[in-house]
Amino acid sequence: MRILRSAPSTIVLWVLALLYAIPVAWFLLSSFKPGSELFSLPLTLLPETWTASGYETAWNRFDFARYFLNTSIVSVVTTALTVIVSAMTGYAFAKYRSWWLKGFFICILATTMLPTEVIMPSSFVVVRDLGLYDTLAGIIVPSIVTATGIFMFRQYFKTIPDELLEAARIDGVGEFGAFWRIMLPLARPIAVVLAIFSFQWRWNDYIWPLLILRDPSQYTLQVALRSIVGADNVDWSVLLSASIISLIPMIVLFVVFQRQIMNADINSGLKD
Repeated sequence: MRILRSAPSTIVLWVLALLYAIPVAWFLLSSFKPGSELFSLPLTLLPETWTASGYETAWNRFDFARYFLNTSIVSVVTTALTVIVSAMTGYAFAKYRSWWLKGFFICILATTMLPTEVIMPSSFVVVRDLGLYDTLAGIIVPSIVTATGIFMFRQYFKTIPDELLEAARIDGVGEFGAFWRIMLPLARPIAVVLAIFSFQWRWNDYIWPLLILRDPSQYTLQVALRSIVGADNVDWSVLLSASIISLIPMIVLFVVFQRQIMNADINSGLKD
């Protein structure tokens, strides 16, 4: 009886999953087609002639090792700093009581209503005046603070009972120790979620690195992929293959950390 009741929702979910999977499958399978098949009619999902020449050309034509390294440095460093700064800021907003903290938090949330393009000119001027133009640090520094991360940690820390902190303070644990040894480990699910989001944002970021970087040796992967697209002619088979290669780290990241997102133990260390 339960199976019959859940059948309609299960069917709907499978249909939605199929609708989302078709473009992904088309994108992946098209990377194995020769250029002559990409726009030939009638369009087919499976390649008539399987070929990996697009991958070979993309890998040999571009210095993927350097671009992967640059993008990895930006993504990893920014993600680590974003998680730490967001956790500390969210902890302060959640567990300290002050009128100016509430006002400051509202101001931070207000920044989410501004499109990124609005603050780019002022951010560019700051980066240039700090001497960070055309460096990877110029990409990293403005991307550390994110209102989304601060909000996520604040809301999570507010669900943790204050009694846990009070017990730690009675035991002689300082504020810094309470944060690092108690609060941050409890917020591991949120840290993992934010880390995945932050890594994805930085890995796929295009506009900001394009504005900051001028030296081709400093290019991140997304900016380097733009060079594949010519002014008059686009080598689609190479572009598709290079795009698939650039997605591999994101797929690996999701596969490795997907289970940790669901692990939450807010009441750890408390007794009824």
